[in-house]
Amino acid sequence: MQRCVVTLALVAMTVGSVAGVAGCGSSDSDGAADSSAGDGKTTQVTVGVIPIVDVAPLYLGQKQGFFSSRGIELKMVPAQGGAAIIPGVVSGQFQFGFSNTTSLMLAQTKGVPIKSVANGAASNGKVGADVTAVLVKKDSPIKSAKNLAGRTVAVNTLQNIGDTTVRESVRKDGGDPTKVEFVEIPFDQMPAALDDGRVDAAWMGEPAQTVAKGQGARVIASPFAETDPNLTLATYFTSTKTAQQDPALVKKFTEAMNESLEYASAHPDEARQILTGYTKISGEVLDELILPSWPTEVNTASLEKLAELGEQDGVFGDKKPDLGALFS
Repeated sequence: MQRCVVTLALVAMTVGSVAGVAGCGSSDSDGAADSSAGDGKTTQVTVGVIPIVDVAPLYLGQKQGFFSSRGIELKMVPAQGGAAIIPGVVSGQFQFGFSNTTSLMLAQTKGVPIKSVANGAASNGKVGADVTAVLVKKDSPIKSAKNLAGRTVAVNTLQNIGDTTVRESVRKDGGDPTKVEFVEIPFDQMPAALDDGRVDAAWMGEPAQTVAKGQGARVIASPFAETDPNLTLATYFTSTKTAQQDPALVKKFTEAMNESLEYASAHPDEARQILTGYTKISGEVLDELILPSWPTEVNTASLEKLAELGEQDGVFGDKKPDLGALFS
């Protein structure tokens, strides 16, 4: 991960603040795109991403030429989580970003000017074999989600889709979700944190959960699939300023992203292999890791449920996210 991740994460503690992010990460002078898409010129576009399996379609699309054929030259910049990427998009450091949907909803309720432009990833609906899972050490006394009450659970960023859906798994299993203590740890550091006993459990994406399983960890909950088997997990988004000032660029990015999602869905082996370019994983892990679903459309009903859970758990304060304005 690049050095700017720390700065972005600190800024994301108050999602509405974007001061301090403009100076990190990009090799361009200000990260701004050349808004010439559509006139035959190449537009340089920087995308803030999380180095997890969910963003494989973006890298595949770059490799297959779906973006370059539309005059877009991509540069991906890794960050710890979606909440850290949002300030970068608003400040203009990134033209587009990848974020979990809860973080996008939270940002909107704080008045952050963002707009979802393409789907990112969805749950595969398989309890026990979903793209994220809560894992514990092999000898842990924690047997199911309800036992997480009174325990520490690692998530990549606080107040996002991880702690929201983990609470729902605890709630559905008969436990008290208000008694779960969440700790912020990057995905790639979670297997070690769990193995060392620094946390009681960890909510991990891929490839982290497969790495942890290789160390003997076991799955005790599948929060995404248990919340909604068709849950829209994340989307690609831009600032409302970019959406208004350069609709041609946004249209081309959306078209290329949709083509990339379709390609990844049809070529899962290539989706696995592309991970070697932006994550540190072995061939053994590649064969075992679990893939999400990559539909081109968001699932509105699942987003409504996620918003309700966020309201129930006090994630959004006294405001409600406008799903129509954010995701339509």
